[in-house]
Amino acid sequence: MRSPGTRRSAGGRDVARLLADFGHDTPTIGQPAGKAAREPRVFRPTSPRGPRARDRGWAPARAPVATWRMTSDQAPAFWPFIPTPALPPTGAQMGIDVASGAAFHCDPLGWVVRADVPVSNPNIMCFGKPGMGKSGTTKAFILRMMDFGYRALILGDTKDEYEGVCAFLGVEPIALGAGLGARVNPLALGPLGHGWARLDRVEAQRRAQSVFGRWLTLIRALVGSQQMGEDLVPFGPTDEAVVRTALADLTGYTTAATSLAETTLPGLWHALDNPAPELVTATRYETRRQFMDSTRLLRDALGQLVNGALAGMFDAHTTVHIDWLAPIQSLSLSRLPAEAVGIALTCLGSWGAGQREVVSRADQRVVVRDEAWRQLRLGPEAVKAFDADMRLSRGYAGTGGDIQYAVAHKPSDLLSAGDEGSVAQTIARDMLHLADIKILHGQGPKVAAELDEILGLGPLAVDAITGWARQEPGRAVWQVGDRLYKVQTVLHPLEAALANTNLGIESAR
Repeated sequence: MRSPGTRRSAGGRDVARLLADFGHDTPTIGQPAGKAAREPRVFRPTSPRGPRARDRGWAPARAPVATWRMTSDQAPAFWPFIPTPALPPTGAQMGIDVASGAAFHCDPLGWVVRADVPVSNPNIMCFGKPGMGKSGTTKAFILRMMDFGYRALILGDTKDEYEGVCAFLGVEPIALGAGLGARVNPLALGPLGHGWARLDRVEAQRRAQSVFGRWLTLIRALVGSQQMGEDLVPFGPTDEAVVRTALADLTGYTTAATSLAETTLPGLWHALDNPAPELVTATRYETRRQFMDSTRLLRDALGQLVNGALAGMFDAHTTVHIDWLAPIQSLSLSRLPAEAVGIALTCLGSWGAGQREVVSRADQRVVVRDEAWRQLRLGPEAVKAFDADMRLSRGYAGTGGDIQYAVAHKPSDLLSAGDEGSVAQTIARDMLHLADIKILHGQGPKVAAELDEILGLGPLAVDAITGWARQEPGRAVWQVGDRLYKVQTVLHPLEAALANTNLGIESAR
C-alpha cells in the first residue's frame, strides 16, 4: 500500500517502493489535529475598492492614500478644516462652510460672551487682493447685521464704495473736502461733555482724563506725521505737557468751569503761537522767549496742518448733523488728494471715538475703517492712534461696544508703518491680534506666507488662500480665534449689485 504523500513515477517504481527494496520505509505524514470551528463573520469581507456590483461604487483602481501619524493635539494644526467645531447659528448668515456643507454665521459680539467660542474681542480684519470679494463680504455683513439691530458707520469712504449702499438705505453720505461746506471737529467733546455741571469730582476727573487722552493721542499722531527732512517731527513729554495745559485752559477745565468749552485745532495753534502768561508759567518756562524757542517745531507742525492738509475740513466746529438712528452714516473722503487721506482718517478716527464714548447697550454699530493702511503709514504715532481706536470695541465704562471692521489688502500694509524691528512695526504687528476675527481672501504665495508667519495658519490654510480662494470672489479662510473655516460668501443679486466695485471699469468699456 502506498504511503500518503508518495507519488508513482510515470513508467516505474515510485519513491516508496524504491526505498522498500533497500530496507527503508517512507515516513508518514501525521493527520492534522481537528481545527476549532470558526465564529461566524460579523462583517462580510469587501475589497478595498468596494463591492463589485451594479451601483455599489466599485472602482477599478485604488486611490493613493498618504499615511500620517500624529497626536490629537497635533491634528488641528495639520488638518485644521477637519476637526474644527461648528459655530453657533447666530448673527448674520454669510454663506457656506464648505468643509461641512453647513451654513456659516458671523456674530462677533455674540461670540465674545460665549465660552465655547475662542474670541475675546469682536474686531474684524479683512485682507485680500483687489477683486477677491472684500467689498462684497463687508457690505453683506453690515447689511445683514442690520436685521439684528446694528447700524453702520463708515469712517472714511476713500473711493465712494459705500455710496450705493447709502442711497439704497435712503441716507445721504457726508462729503468732506476743501471748498465743501461740511466740517468735522476732531477735538469735539462728544457725549462726555454733556451734563458737566451735574458731575461729581471723581466722575468729572474720569471723563476729563478720557477726553484729554483722546485729544493728546490725536495731536501726537498729527504732529508725528509731519516730516522734517527725512525724519518725522518728534513729540516728546514736554510737548505733551504744553498741549495738555493749553487744552485745559481753552476748555475751562483749569478754572473748574461748570461746562467745558469746545475748541478746535486752529484754536490750539493760536493759543500756542500767542501764549498767555499763565500758560508760560504753568508749563514751567522762565520767559515767553524760552517758551517760543522750545515749542517752535510743535507750533510749526500744527500750523502746517491747519493751513495745509486740514484746511477746510477739520479746522472748525462740526457743521454736519449725524443722525445716529439712521441705519448707516458714511463720511466720504474721495475728493481729498492722496497725501491728505491718511491725516483725514486719523482725524475721523478720533472724532468717531469721541462720538461713541457713551452709548446705550441697545446702540450697537459696525465701524468700517477702509484703506486703513493709509493712516498707518503716517508713522508710529498714527499707528498708536489706530491701535487706540481698535480697543474701543469694549466700549466706555462697561457700556456700548462696537465692532471695528478694518479692511486692507495684505499684512505688509500694516507692517509698512515703520522699519523692520521699529516700534511702529511692532505695534502694527501686535495690532493684528486686537482683531480675533480675520477674513483672509485670495492672495499670492508671498503674501500668504506672510500671513502664515504672523498668524500661524498652517500649510492647508495657505494652500486654500493661494488656490481655492482665488478661483471665485467671496471665498475666504475665516480665522475665528484659533479656529479656521473655509467659507464661500453667498450674495443676493441685489447685494451683488451694491458690492460691484468694477462699475468704473465697466462704464469705460
